[in-house]
Amino acid sequence: MQSSVRSPALAVVRSRPMQRPLRVVRVMEAGQPRSQVGRMVISGRMADVCAELDRLAACEAARS
Repeated sequence: MQSSVRSPALAVVRSRPMQRPLRVVRVMEAGQPRSQVGRMVISGRMADVCAELDRLAACEAARS
């Protein structure tokens, strides 16, 4: 006989939306100096992507 009672912890896990991690991919072309950024692909939640762009802009401003 199967029990219809679910574990409370399992119910909590299922009720939370799955959060996708922020991904930052840096694409370097052959022969490109490491000092150049190259292309970047940033994906994830909009708030996380915006925060990463703000962080990158602050790092760039600190170097100039």
